[in-house]
Amino acid sequence: MSHRAEIGFALLLALALTLAFLAGRRQHIAVAEYEPVSTYRSGPTGGRGAYDVLARLGVPVERRRTPLFDLARQPRRRQPAVLAVVSPEQWLAPAEREAVARYVNRGGTLVAVGDAGGLTRCFGWDTAEPDSADRDGPLDSASVVAPPGFTNLPRVGWVLRPFAADSLEGLTKRTAELRKKGGLGRLARADEMCRSVVRIAVDTVLATAHGAPVVLRLRVRGGGSAVLVSDDGYLRNAAWRTTDAPELLVPLLVPATRGRVSWDEYHHGYGEQHLLGRALIDWMAGSPVGWALFQLAAVGLLWLAVRAVRFGPARTVVERRRRSPLEHVEALAAGLEGASGVDAAVALTVSGLRRRLSRTGQPPRGDPKQWLAALELALPGARGRRAARRLQETLTKPGGPERVLAAAQAVEDVWEELRPRATPAASWNR
Repeated sequence: MSHRAEIGFALLLALALTLAFLAGRRQHIAVAEYEPVSTYRSGPTGGRGAYDVLARLGVPVERRRTPLFDLARQPRRRQPAVLAVVSPEQWLAPAEREAVARYVNRGGTLVAVGDAGGLTRCFGWDTAEPDSADRDGPLDSASVVAPPGFTNLPRVGWVLRPFAADSLEGLTKRTAELRKKGGLGRLARADEMCRSVVRIAVDTVLATAHGAPVVLRLRVRGGGSAVLVSDDGYLRNAAWRTTDAPELLVPLLVPATRGRVSWDEYHHGYGEQHLLGRALIDWMAGSPVGWALFQLAAVGLLWLAVRAVRFGPARTVVERRRRSPLEHVEALAAGLEGASGVDAAVALTVSGLRRRLSRTGQPPRGDPKQWLAALELALPGARGRRAARRLQETLTKPGGPERVLAAAQAVEDVWEELRPRATPAASWNR
């Protein structure tokens, strides 16, 4: 590659990285305005902070990506100890809300944040805007009365009211929010109460300065409980990084008994049909790093396309043909014949026998003639002794290629003499 091409490639790469940074920064700003409170979202307005905190504390956590119809029908050991439904994007079906109510009646714990897809109304409460008396000045949010030990809790834009006690202004804002989430079509069915829920106690965990509840703990008949949080800002990542929201909510999320915390992700759009490839594309399209990877991949493909094209005629090369195995054997035989390789072949044959008969598998050092003499005395049969004597004669007497054949036959006779033979009774004799 010429210097001009290298300089052009470097400039193209720098331009791609700059465009990726600018596009990713613009996309990052757009995402920061509104983001679902999902444990898959790690932005400032996402909801992964609570999931990670519980996981680091050693609490078993999971993401549920299936509907809630079978929640109450599952065996007790398979049911989660705590079910967290945090301001989902989709409205829960009436059968799902009834299944959650039966799950709470059987001793489960529900954490419902925001409208919770209709679960907040299912338990007799609703989210509404704070009254003008609760607001501080021109702000749309209201401050809360921090319990002892808490100094920095977020302001709230929504409070809890008994169901059907919402003001006209709050109902209008809630309707607009449901239209943005795509749940306005199911607004009429939200009025259906969960008939199996029987509340026996209501505890106020957090309220505004004028007494409007923000966090409630409901105890129902059957031993279960439901924690209602009016404002989903308390479960967003920004609040878990900069305020005392974790200290307030972690004791409410940790199971009182042995079990796991299950986060509903199905109604955020992360069902089982949500493919990994789609999630990867969404992440790459919504982060600066993803945009940079997109640009680098495009530049790499363009560079490969340019390098794959060959300009000009093919280069001529010197053709080198390898020898066949038969040619190698003929060349080796010719070399041994020209170098009087009979002695070397006989010596190698005897050395192989010594190696096979040694205890270590390595050929021992020393004069092979003395070793053959000792071997002749150690052999038990006459055939083996005659073979060892022929090997000694092959080493000392001159001759041609017939010496190699004689040495090979003598070695075979020695090996047959020493090899154990099987008797008809499956015993071994030497």
